Amino acid sequence: MFPAASLLILLLLALTITGSSIEVRNSPITLPIVRRQNFTSGANNLLQHDKARVAAFRDFLARKPSSRPVINTDIGYIAVVGIGSPPTTYNLVVDTGSSNTWVGASTKYVVTRTSVNTGQPVAADYGSGSFAGTEYHDTVTLGGGVTITNQSIGVASTSSGFAGVDGILGIGPVDLTEGTLTKLPSTTIPTVTDNLYKQRIIPHHVISLFFEPSNWKTETKGELTFGGVDVTKYTGDIAYTHITTTNPASTYWGINESITYGSKTILSSTAGVVDSGTTFIFIATDAFIKYQSATGATLDKASGYLTISLAQYNALKNLDFHIGKEVYSLTPNAQIWPRSLNSQIGGISGVIYLVVNDLGTPSGQGYDFVNGYGFLQHFYTVFDTSNHRVGFATTSFTDATTN
Repeated sequence: MFPAASLLILLLLALTITGSSIEVRNSPITLPIVRRQNFTSGANNLLQHDKARVAAFRDFLARKPSSRPVINTDIGYIAVVGIGSPPTTYNLVVDTGSSNTWVGASTKYVVTRTSVNTGQPVAADYGSGSFAGTEYHDTVTLGGGVTITNQSIGVASTSSGFAGVDGILGIGPVDLTEGTLTKLPSTTIPTVTDNLYKQRIIPHHVISLFFEPSNWKTETKGELTFGGVDVTKYTGDIAYTHITTTNPASTYWGINESITYGSKTILSSTAGVVDSGTTFIFIATDAFIKYQSATGATLDKASGYLTISLAQYNALKNLDFHIGKEVYSLTPNAQIWPRSLNSQIGGISGVIYLVVNDLGTPSGQGYDFVNGYGFLQHFYTVFDTSNHRVGFATTSFTDATTN
């Protein structure tokens, strides 16, 4: 049986938003999501996976074919989703950086009475992996008996880079699906969120993400909410910033921000991407050089990460992300990899590794940072399609010292 995820009841919830407000009159749909870790494909695989992914963002917009090696998705947040009637359950990676929902990487798609084969070939390349197969329309169950009818599902005949999971639950902007129906390259595919809203299952075209950081030795939990927010998961108010108009970041959940380390500006206001599928934080090469210099960090050639001494860690300053009128601070502890898991990234016990990495291109490219899980685990995040904006709020874990 498909495990019923609880429906979070939010009555007359008002969100304070610049210029307007959203009042949630109905119950949003909340899915528990669990962090999966699988380091079987190599200790230094995680950084290489991230680098391939952030490079693929640029390649997608330039319509460049990928020539990078396959790298398994070692860490990701997983939602349990049912497809078909009766539903078969699939463990899908929750991904804000892509928009196709597909299955078949591990658990094979089961045809039921609600399955409709459209006959359209579908494929997507994620930089570190890919899938190709056939589009179906089917019923999707998200929990608590909530179902979406006639949802497009990619059924993989081949896939790579997704060992241990069944596919992806794509919750990025719908334009990212353009070109994935290979015989209909100008056609976009309504996402799960699109259909929830169009079928009036959720009151607002909004999704929210919450992550609970830990040292990952124990199960790390999160929450994906469709149609509203969970007021128990954040503190203070949610502040919103508009989706950037700067290409190529505007194709994704892209925003403008500047970054300071202490009182030093390392990245002037520019465009980049907010992405749940990237583990680390990536900044333009010139900003990375400034950050390395300011922290006194050394680039460890063996692992690829910046390292600092204990004395340098004790002297670390906050890394501040200036988004709209707000400042979101990563404390010194938030800037380092969990030390208890150094071996999982090819590191050495006792060494302190930073989670900020080089994007590989200079600033001014219209895609100058990726705020990945290293950022998102400290802030509640709202993706508002209707109003073309992204919102952030602090949580009880913003200043966590779990690393």
